[in-house]
Amino acid sequence: MEGIYAIWQRDITKFFRDRARLIGSFSMPILFLLIFGGGMSGTMEGLIGMGGEGLADDFNYVSFVFPGIVAMTLLMTSVFSSLSVIEDKNFGYMKEILVSPISRVNIAIGKMLGAATVATIQGIMLFLLIPLIGLSYPFISLIQVLPVMFLLACALSSFGLLIASFLKSTQGFQLIVQILVMPMIFLSGALFPVNNMPAWMDVIVKINPVTYGVDVMKKIMVDVESLSPMVQEAMGLNLSVFGRTVTIFEEILFIIVFTVILILLATVSFRRANA
Repeated sequence: MEGIYAIWQRDITKFFRDRARLIGSFSMPILFLLIFGGGMSGTMEGLIGMGGEGLADDFNYVSFVFPGIVAMTLLMTSVFSSLSVIEDKNFGYMKEILVSPISRVNIAIGKMLGAATVATIQGIMLFLLIPLIGLSYPFISLIQVLPVMFLLACALSSFGLLIASFLKSTQGFQLIVQILVMPMIFLSGALFPVNNMPAWMDVIVKINPVTYGVDVMKKIMVDVESLSPMVQEAMGLNLSVFGRTVTIFEEILFIIVFTVILILLATVSFRRANA
């Protein structure tokens, strides 16, 4: 446990000392919030309103997209935080901890928890924007969504660790991550509904862990039950797999299994690493 804590503490300390990273991480989420929240809200609410009189009265597209923006922040921060693994390789730090008594499992878990904690902190900091953009979520909902945010961040951090464990250059990591991150964002329901997708694309949606994280966060933060069935269907708030609507428990279970599998794979990769 001491090894896990030491690795976790190092990543947290690096995060708070890097002010440029702290401030710059808000640029992309705010940009997406302005584009999708401000620019498309009228269009999306208008389309919902075309389904029947009064349907759009109880629907706010910005409240729908905000949990997705938080999930996007978790994704980008978690994955890109794993870049430190390659930097540690280049500076020799990874070689030192690999030859230390710390087990490979503890190394992977420590790096995962460090990246997940940083991502969760940045996601929480986005909550400061809630009153500024005219939204209002129950305080208890914001508290309940925190464990889900951390769990999703763990899953995405383990994904980033697995990628970083195979690479030796930061340029290669950034290129591969950029190719993977954008589809994971756009095919997750974070910014717009992903129902009625082509069959091959729907498969990607259903194996994407961000899809389930976003869906759980929306169900917690947005009062989905108060929306009409037509609005829920139009906005993809009734996610189903094999024709069956998935429950929050099943979505959380999927994220946990995904995390365990990837952290084990990352551990094997660390074990074979020649840092």
